[in-house]
Amino acid sequence: MLDNIPLFTGLGKKELDIIARHTLAKTFPAHAILLQEGDKSDSLYFILYGKVKVYVCDDEGSEAILNIQGSGDYFGEMALLDDAPRSASVMTMEPTRVAVMTKAAFKDCLASHPDIAYNLIRTLTQRVRVLSGNVRNLALLDVYGRVARTLLSLAKPSDNHLVIDQKLTHQEIASMVGASREMVSRILKDLANKGYIKVERRRITLFEKLSRVH
Repeated sequence: MLDNIPLFTGLGKKELDIIARHTLAKTFPAHAILLQEGDKSDSLYFILYGKVKVYVCDDEGSEAILNIQGSGDYFGEMALLDDAPRSASVMTMEPTRVAVMTKAAFKDCLASHPDIAYNLIRTLTQRVRVLSGNVRNLALLDVYGRVARTLLSLAKPSDNHLVIDQKLTHQEIASMVGASREMVSRILKDLANKGYIKVERRRITLFEKLSRVH
């Protein structure tokens, strides 16, 4: 399954087999906390299948979702680069299997395969761009625009449309855009009524004109 991890792009079967021997695969049920914000740990997690959310909480328990990740993604890489506590929590959204690699094992992989370092830098750069875009949206867009931009960022091409197959609740979307669940529910209903999106059993199809919503 490591074949599907972009971090290991360019490695052959022999190299992947060596890396696999340095990982421990674990399966978790939905709603299991894999990482806790503020904890001290130094492992890297590869998602073999399933889905997780990366989030932060304030002292009152209010949650802000920073990212949603699925098969092929990885998290926990910041702990490999410094010794600071975890900057966010990670929870499974559905049954999820991950491969866990320690910091020491990952450093050995970097020494043997420098291309992995380039892939890591590229991914970190992409994530910084996403976070910068999120900050921009929060600062410059109203809630309607933030919901539209968030839907577009989560969608994947399918049958000439953009589709979100993730089973997202209205509360989870609200946590991503910094709004109430009730407000997000009203906006999603309005977008559907106006033909910007179609919602079917938690599958959301986006139509081209949604990109013009501000």
